Amino acid sequence: MMIAHLPSGYLLGRGVGARGGLMMAALAGAVLPDLDLAWYWLVDGGRIDHHLYWFHAPGFWLVLGLAGIAACRIFAHRLLPHATLLMAGVFLHLALDSVGGGIMWAWPFGERLYSLIDVPMAHGHFILSFMLHWSFAIELSITALAAALWLRARGAPAMVLRRRV
Repeated sequence: MMIAHLPSGYLLGRGVGARGGLMMAALAGAVLPDLDLAWYWLVDGGRIDHHLYWFHAPGFWLVLGLAGIAACRIFAHRLLPHATLLMAGVFLHLALDSVGGGIMWAWPFGERLYSLIDVPMAHGHFILSFMLHWSFAIELSITALAAALWLRARGAPAMVLRRRV
């Protein structure tokens, strides 16, 4: 996924009725695994697929999430919904990346990337290859739905097609 992570976080937040800080937690969680792109571009120079970094390893997030949720239950009970929604956003991100990008679902026991479909690098650059693959329609659909709901929530007028008489 390239463009649908933030919109998917919005849909997650809307789906559970989140507002304010809870919505921010859903949005943050939905993009958090991609913070490794800073390392990918600035340090690694794009030599290794960023889905092989620990920020894209579900096992890492499972341990971190369980520890964070347990800490919230003990020390900061009011933050428990935020931590839970943040982790839901992270795992939503990983699930979406499993469509065509691949995720290390077996980590730390293996580093194989699991994905539902294979997107061939047929157009010279991986971004172009992803954008011209049929699976990009999934991202566009998620983004369009999130945009429509966001506009509707702000009272934007609906687009109406009228037949001319």
